[in-house]
Amino acid sequence: MQNRVFFPQSALDQWIVDGAVDLQGGVLTLVGEGRTYDVAESVRVVREVSGAGDVAQLVGKVKPRAWLEQQGAEIVESSMLLGEAAYDVDPGWMGVPVGAFSDRAAESAAGGTKKGKGGKKATKHGPPKTDEELLARFLAKNL
Repeated sequence: MQNRVFFPQSALDQWIVDGAVDLQGGVLTLVGEGRTYDVAESVRVVREVSGAGDVAQLVGKVKPRAWLEQQGAEIVESSMLLGEAAYDVDPGWMGVPVGAFSDRAAESAAGGTKKGKGGKKATKHGPPKTDEELLARFLAKNL
């Protein structure tokens, strides 16, 4: 199964302002990392709030907005109605990495060594070896 990641809209808004990411035409780029993701507008279902129960078993899941709307969901900002149930949701984007991580790592290596502040090599932990490690480092720098 291909890795997927959820990017909350609130975080993306800040990262765009900070220049850490670029979102163009359904592609999100982690600017300093050179990693790209195909993205689709989605929501993370946080909790059922009406007391009707989570019969659709959506709590804790991330689903594309278009799919939820096809199921009859009405989504407004951080709220969603589906049938008799009401949910709190976190809007954002679901991303799928473009290409294999090994391809990205090979391209980075071919492009030369990145340098940090003062022109020194950025070797604190070496290059990330997986998408998960790359994202963890990105989040550590940008949260």
